[in-house]
Amino acid sequence: MSTAPAIELKGISKAFGAVQANKDISIRVMPGTIHGIIGENGAGKSTLMSILYGFYKADKGDIYISGQKTAIPDSQAAIAAGIGMVFQHFKLVQNFTVLENVILGAEDGALLAPSLRKARKELTALAAEYELNVNPDALIEEIGVGMQQRVEILKALYRQADILILDEPTGVLTPAEADQLFRILHRLKDEGKTIILITHKLREIMEATDTVSVMRRGEMTATVKTSETSPEHLAELMVGRKVLLRVDKTPAQPGEKVLEVENLRVVDAAGVERVKGISLEVRAGEILGIAGVAGNGQSELLEVLGGMENGTGTIRVNGKELDLTGKFSDARSRRKRGIAHVPEDRQREGLIMDFKAWENTAFGYDDDDAYRAGLLMDNAAIREDAQGKIERFDVRPANSELEAKSFSGGNQQKIVLAREIERDPDLLLIGQPTRGVDIGAIEFIHQQIVALRDKGKAILLVSVELEEILSLSDRIAVIFDGKLMGERLPAETDEKELGLMMAGMTGKDS
Repeated sequence: MSTAPAIELKGISKAFGAVQANKDISIRVMPGTIHGIIGENGAGKSTLMSILYGFYKADKGDIYISGQKTAIPDSQAAIAAGIGMVFQHFKLVQNFTVLENVILGAEDGALLAPSLRKARKELTALAAEYELNVNPDALIEEIGVGMQQRVEILKALYRQADILILDEPTGVLTPAEADQLFRILHRLKDEGKTIILITHKLREIMEATDTVSVMRRGEMTATVKTSETSPEHLAELMVGRKVLLRVDKTPAQPGEKVLEVENLRVVDAAGVERVKGISLEVRAGEILGIAGVAGNGQSELLEVLGGMENGTGTIRVNGKELDLTGKFSDARSRRKRGIAHVPEDRQREGLIMDFKAWENTAFGYDDDDAYRAGLLMDNAAIREDAQGKIERFDVRPANSELEAKSFSGGNQQKIVLAREIERDPDLLLIGQPTRGVDIGAIEFIHQQIVALRDKGKAILLVSVELEEILSLSDRIAVIFDGKLMGERLPAETDEKELGLMMAGMTGKDS
């Protein structure tokens, strides 16, 4: 094996206006290794990989591939240099077959048939060699996300990639699918491939990588052998202070039933039943976690409870039935009943990105007497209230006049949380509370959720992160294909059992 690094970046810098995304970064990735890159939101990881894959051009610095200085002005040059990238959000054409997606952009000529024949033969060989078995004639829209990810890897291998970059590859996978992915990555490594793994999950870094580099505020702060570090040490390197990696909470003291759901059904605009007769309850002073792979009905459950979607069945809050289809089935009516909602997609459903932070802190509560001066909005009062929220929730920068789009994902999430939690709701609905959020903000968000529980509030938590579900929840319900597979207590289950349930299987009676 060559002793030259598979990749070496020297003095890479990149600025976007006044923002220095990458500052004099140097990194060496040795061939035949899995090299992790971690860092907080805005640390510059994605920018650095985008430079390596030709999406951005560095302001200064050089790229070396296998010891040779290499110009990468675009992604075609990256592919020609043997670099492939699997994005967090897959770049697949949904109504094309696996085979058609693999050859897309890499056809041998104007006639498609010869390309397809050649690709089918190579795909079969690659699938066998790397255990990436997938039906080449299946439509992308008909296969699961785990299989779609295999297609992305096969695309890169078909283009003869020796270096694979994977960006947050397990965000949409079940634990079993994630385990299978890492078996595939180790197989690729054993065959001499070099892999760069970008993830915020420290457990995955510890289990999967040989070496890990840490970025903070656009700079490379450390590169260490994975065997010589720990999750706690890596978290401290990322954030610049000690971080509590577990949720520190006392046992729940459940009180009266706050939320009761009976036989809830939701049918989408296409006539597909997304929620299929779900029944559950949440009591005051407890967190009920809903575990499941994205797309199994948990989003629709939250939307009906939050007044964003209609449904059938019965929902009661504090013993009083909610309107599910009529005049009072909207989000404003839900808020008047003591329900606050932190939606799964903060940018599309929780914030108006072009509006200022202080305006966003009042959305949905604009009829509050404290925000009004007669018939008009009292903007000075809203600004004053917003600044207090921003300070209490440690939003950075602490400037309520900035537009929501100017904040990082974690700070956008804090704005939404501050707005909803500080209404002192009886029931908090919270979807994917730490999606795309860095480790320091995760710690803070978890503390706020537990503090609300300890005030005697009921919390319904939806998350695809099993570690989060296990550490935050007092009870766990698993959803699959619109149905509840059963409930578990965190102390009496583990990720393996929950993962099986998330895949529609269970090893014991639910």
